[in-house]
Amino acid sequence: MAIQKILIVDDSPTERYFLSDILIKNGFSVSTAENGEEALAKIKADKPQLILMDIVMPGQNGFQVTRAITRDPDTQDVPVIICTSKGQETDRIWGLRQGARDYIVKPVDPQELLAKIAALA
Repeated sequence: MAIQKILIVDDSPTERYFLSDILIKNGFSVSTAENGEEALAKIKADKPQLILMDIVMPGQNGFQVTRAITRDPDTQDVPVIICTSKGQETDRIWGLRQGARDYIVKPVDPQELLAKIAALA
C-alpha cells in the first residue's frame, strides 16, 4: 500500500514547515504535531500511514513516543522514521531499538527522505 498520510512530530515550526513543504510538493497528505502528547492524540484520531518523529521535544521525547506507538496494538503497524539533529550512532541504535523503522539526521536531504519513505511502501 502506498503511503499517503504522514504525521510530522517536531517542536520546531521551521522544521515542520520544511518537511511539510517537501512532502506536499511530492503528493503526500501531511498533518503535524508539536509534541509527543499531541502526536499520540492525532495518531489515535486520524491514523497516519507514516510518522516522522523528532527526538528533542518538551514533555515526552521522541524515543518515548516512538516506544508508545510501536508497543500499542492499535498503532504498532504505523512505521516511524526518526528525524533528528542527534547524529550519534548510539542515538540511531537506540531509536531503532524503540521500534523506529529508519533514522534521518537533520538537516534533512529531501531525496534521502523520499527514498526512505518509498522503501517503506
